Amino acid sequence: MGKRKTHKFARPQFSPLGPANNTPEGDEETEDGAGDIFSPAGDLLGNLQSASPDVREFACASISKLVQEKKVIPSFLQKDAIRCLGPMLLDPSVAVRETAAGALRNLSACGGYDVCDEMVKQDVLTPLAALLRECCTGLDSTAVSPRKKQVSDKNYLEGVSNEAIHLLWNLCESSSRAVCVFNKEGLLDICILCLRRFMDNIELAISAAYCLQTVAEDNAELLAAFTPQVLQVLEVVLLSSGDTPDHLLLRTLVAGTVWNVKSVVPCSSQAETISAVIRILAETLDRNASQTIVTLSQTARTALETEAGSEMEEEMIDTRQNGTPNPEDDALGISPQSKAGDGTSEEISDFLPVRSEELRLATALLAAQQTALEIIVNMCCSEEPSDDEWEEIVSSDDSDECVTEGPGSLLSPLCLSAEVLSALVNNLIPKKVLEKTVFAESVTVDACTESPPWRPLLAKMMRIQCRALTCLNNLLSTLDVERLGGPAALHTLSQHLTNLVFSQSEIPQDSEFLEAVTGAQRSLMQIMSSNNIPQGLSVEQLMRLCEAGAQCENASARVNVVAMVGISGHILAKEENTGDTLKVMGDFLLQVMTKDSSLVVVGEALDALIDMFADGLEADRAARQMKLLHALKSFQPVFKSRIQKEGKGNLTIDQRLVLDNVKINLRRFIAYREALTNK
Repeated sequence: MGKRKTHKFARPQFSPLGPANNTPEGDEETEDGAGDIFSPAGDLLGNLQSASPDVREFACASISKLVQEKKVIPSFLQKDAIRCLGPMLLDPSVAVRETAAGALRNLSACGGYDVCDEMVKQDVLTPLAALLRECCTGLDSTAVSPRKKQVSDKNYLEGVSNEAIHLLWNLCESSSRAVCVFNKEGLLDICILCLRRFMDNIELAISAAYCLQTVAEDNAELLAAFTPQVLQVLEVVLLSSGDTPDHLLLRTLVAGTVWNVKSVVPCSSQAETISAVIRILAETLDRNASQTIVTLSQTARTALETEAGSEMEEEMIDTRQNGTPNPEDDALGISPQSKAGDGTSEEISDFLPVRSEELRLATALLAAQQTALEIIVNMCCSEEPSDDEWEEIVSSDDSDECVTEGPGSLLSPLCLSAEVLSALVNNLIPKKVLEKTVFAESVTVDACTESPPWRPLLAKMMRIQCRALTCLNNLLSTLDVERLGGPAALHTLSQHLTNLVFSQSEIPQDSEFLEAVTGAQRSLMQIMSSNNIPQGLSVEQLMRLCEAGAQCENASARVNVVAMVGISGHILAKEENTGDTLKVMGDFLLQVMTKDSSLVVVGEALDALIDMFADGLEADRAARQMKLLHALKSFQPVFKSRIQKEGKGNLTIDQRLVLDNVKINLRRFIAYREALTNK
């Protein structure tokens, strides 16, 4: 529907354990089947009441492990696990507190939004807030007078604090209720205190930074709490010099927080602050993740091979000296062969999840780059109009005035401040984003594929590629042609995007990738069309991509390909001898119009048809061959009925506005085509 609002990235719920559900999609247990899964939920929850702290700790640790399997979560919820675990956050034993916080953290991460909301409803935040305040008081006291015993206490406190902050972050990420409690209870100070300890405990600081970035987004109520003292702490972290992936991730998260609260930064410091934020994002994107992953994986493999060889040598010496295997190993069922391994990469890799510091660093680097791209996406995103503004816009719903453009006419062009625009260009952000749209090198893919614990990094790298394409989409909607490098650079970019799609024998079917790449291609086609720059994508390639996109389960991808057909068709309608091509495109759009399940996609198809066949001799010829007028007149009442039935409650305000505009334009376009026919 012409130009449209740029995409704003909403962070998905974070799962510290990777995919929350290890079962194939669609293989979910029904409520009736939940009880058939063996789960010792009742016994473990009962053990939480034991007089022995060791028993309570073991129960919490067991629950923490079990709830990582999504199928068993219902059995724990049915046994009132949340109410049982909540009081354990204030258990007299510090070890129990830590394992209880870990159990709730895993439950929140694997249980999803509904479980998180239920946790808030059952008042988990009250003991959690009390626990965090106790931890902060303890951390302050050990920092002032670090005697030997207090150093030991500090280690326990930091472990508990990290689990508790992580739980708080998960809840705030998934529940608006939790954010309200965060504001009301004044938990910002606790996060800031944990952040200040980044020199001593980077893991705790990263958890606090994740939480801060989450609660600071679109939270006007919290802005007043970002006092000059709080901003100074954020500045100290931003200007820190640590060069590890952990420090890179920490600075990137804090940069996101500063961007979210930039309105409270003094005017005299705004330009400098924005420049610092974007400089950090540029530094994060500068890192060659592919090369780093290869280096780290080789280091991890070498270390594990050396360790395995040393263990085998020790076992052989022990056998020669005693003539029998180590009795401890025998009791555990460990043979010398199983300890030494057979030299295969699979056996060595099995140790990586618990032993590989290198894997953790590689994961941190990818998380930092994904976060940086998400921040840039939101930087280049138009602001949502207020409800009052929308109501004023849609008040003329049934007027006869023809609306020639969709929401893009209201929300575009985007206007970034001079400071932001300058910082993006000076730090070469468009170039760095473009580099991230390329998937990892083959040597990196091989390094991850050969080692099972490293294989999840492939999905993370794919996600970074998709984020980069979404980021490119928004940059194309934000920057003018000259800042993008001119027409030649746009042609090069068009070829690059074409290669991403057509470099393989078949078009990739991943829905997230298709949404991202078609979104970027759509924005590029729009800017080239608006500036009379010849398109780089051939009609044959376009239709191949559109056929693939039309089958995608992602409605946004389908909207993108339909819009791309509309843009190309609008251009071809002005040229000679294009009637046959216009007919092919028109037939494709008519098929989408009548068969697509999404009302938004149908509206886009109608808008594209109106654009393509509004003017031109070739367009008129193709329209007659297609019997376009008859098809639209037949579909008009169907479209109006679908808006009435599906529009209430299922669509956002801006989607309803767009569909209302299409409905008006369709009525006027039919009248226009009838007038042409009667001439």
